[in-house]
Amino acid sequence: MKIKMELLSDAIFGNGMSVPGEEDISVQSDEYGFPYYKGGTFKGVFREMLERYLEWTGNAEIKSTLAQLLGEEGSDEKVDYDKLVFSDFTLSDAVKTAVLKEIEEDTEDLKNGISSEKPVRVLDIFTNMRTFTKVNEDGTAQKGSLRNCRCVNQGLVLYSEVRCKESDEKLVEEVIGMIKGIGTLRSRGFGNVKISRC
Repeated sequence: MKIKMELLSDAIFGNGMSVPGEEDISVQSDEYGFPYYKGGTFKGVFREMLERYLEWTGNAEIKSTLAQLLGEEGSDEKVDYDKLVFSDFTLSDAVKTAVLKEIEEDTEDLKNGISSEKPVRVLDIFTNMRTFTKVNEDGTAQKGSLRNCRCVNQGLVLYSEVRCKESDEKLVEEVIGMIKGIGTLRSRGFGNVKISRC
């Protein structure tokens, strides 16, 4: 089963790292610089929403249903092929191929003296930098609170493959449709998403 995630706002897929003097929060990206969202991280968001869904629908066996579909919490170390698995959310292969081709052509032009522009980094195409600061009660910026954060651009569409039993597909589809936010700072307007089957 394939699903897609449309970014309705900028999103922060934090990788737990920073670039001193540049980024206080960096995003997850592959070896080329394409941003992605980890399937394992999404599984945690899915688990949280599935638990709510089961409560709202009056399911009396919430814990056993969660364990049956997703396994025990924190049990990702061993693979259980009867459980739900989400692959990483990535850009489509067509988009990646087109971008890499364009960058390769621009790099050749630069080498041949046709262009004087700096080569474009893949990460810069799909992300932007945001600056935050903490504000004191009197409305002034708190000293030393300036933070730079790299965000994945609004409007991108990322795809994931879901491995599940055919009998669970309808439930998965309903639950993913309820997920409205992912990533870091989602309570501050980042990471608004629309997720659906494709």
